[in-house]
Amino acid sequence: MKDKINSILIANRGEIAIRIARTAKKMGIESVGIRTPKEPDAYYLTLMDRVLDFPEREKSDTPEFLDIESLVLLAERNKIDAIHPGYGYLSENAQFAIRCTEEGIIFIGPSPRVIQNMGDKVVAKEIAAKGKVPMLGGSNGCVITLDETLDVAKQIGYPLIVKAAAGGGGRGMRIVRKQSEMKQMFLSASSEAAAAFNNPSVFIEKYLEDPRHIEVQIVADSYGNVVHLGERECSVQRKHQKLLEEAPSPALDEALRKKITDAAISLAREAGYVSLGTVEFLLDKDKNFFFMEMNTRVQVEHPVTEMITGLDLIELQIRVANGEKLPIAQSDVVLNGWAIECRINAEDAQSDFSPCMGTIKALKIPTGDGVRVDTGVVEGSEITPHFDSMIAKLIVHASDRKTVIANTLKALDNFRIKGVKTTIPFDKAVLHNKVFRDGDFDTSFIEKDMDTLVHREEGEELLAALFAAKHFEKQNAPQENNNANFDLWKVKNRFNNM
Repeated sequence: MKDKINSILIANRGEIAIRIARTAKKMGIESVGIRTPKEPDAYYLTLMDRVLDFPEREKSDTPEFLDIESLVLLAERNKIDAIHPGYGYLSENAQFAIRCTEEGIIFIGPSPRVIQNMGDKVVAKEIAAKGKVPMLGGSNGCVITLDETLDVAKQIGYPLIVKAAAGGGGRGMRIVRKQSEMKQMFLSASSEAAAAFNNPSVFIEKYLEDPRHIEVQIVADSYGNVVHLGERECSVQRKHQKLLEEAPSPALDEALRKKITDAAISLAREAGYVSLGTVEFLLDKDKNFFFMEMNTRVQVEHPVTEMITGLDLIELQIRVANGEKLPIAQSDVVLNGWAIECRINAEDAQSDFSPCMGTIKALKIPTGDGVRVDTGVVEGSEITPHFDSMIAKLIVHASDRKTVIANTLKALDNFRIKGVKTTIPFDKAVLHNKVFRDGDFDTSFIEKDMDTLVHREEGEELLAALFAAKHFEKQNAPQENNNANFDLWKVKNRFNNM
């Protein structure tokens, strides 16, 4: 293994590749990006110190950022010290970490053993139990047959949930509310798990109706130091996919915060964890919390933690991978104010959040005190079906929750993306919603408490009328008299500023 990290191959793309490159530059470390055939002129490549073409290979169905051998070969041939996997793709793949280690490349993340243990939900629960972390009742390990499943169900009662042992992202999960549903749900979950994770194993767990989703950010070094960086509220989600996050959580007081963060640290110690990681919990209506899983990578929503702590999480992750002691103790971590992150996806919320493809024809990014935008697109960027629909993250920080909600709405008003539909109107609808504003929401929020998925701006009817009038004018007027400079954004801005 290398003694020191002087260069990092970023095995990812888009905003997280840019995010990693910026911290590497700040640390005096060379950032190396990867050009792929699917997006040879991608914006993220312009922010790298060096760009390498993905190795030529015979026709393959494996996406470039999932091709372990090609990525390792790229780093080895170019004498790169370390690989940062970002999130998604191979970030929680133990085999990738093993191959890096075998070739003397530093994998910026936990050890292969820890990735494997935390990725196996059954093993992770066993480790959590040893660390005395509260857990929901369920099966002791995986269930193999339907009869075994029915026996467990009798012991813990309904409702329950069948979960993929190697799962994540809501795949391989089925809620069972009565015995007559068990056969179909068991077979369905197992089949989906096999297709998604090449592992049909499932286990059974008691199901919490409408819990809150709370996660705790931890970081640990190889010298036995484990520190938590507070919690994040992740209950605004759809089909187990997070859409908006905040830190801290409005559901926790100081006493509960200490209990849940202590539990996260206990789990990390029991697992022998070294790196940046996130311990996820479910919180019931009586303020009881239960271990759900641990993510062994940087999270999409890590910026809200950075905003309230003033810490660079990617820098901490790199320093730990470099064999350094943590530069902070628990007493150095102070939670300051409140932060919200809105995921800006190229999706149409009114059409069941269907992806929207196209070219970004115009882009205006909000700025100001406490406003941060992480994005991998610019004007002219193409949104294709090859990659995830998230195109930007808006993160806003303020002194308190009420203020940060107001400031986030202002920033969303100034966030303009033309050419594709986005979830900006949905984000506004969430922030205007009284249940959300009161902080009394849970994971059923979108299904039960959202009276509309899209916030209607004042004057939208007027804009529609103006658009219709202009369209009629263009269709009926001589070509030379058409006004090519007509811009509905400018009309809208003038109307809103009246």
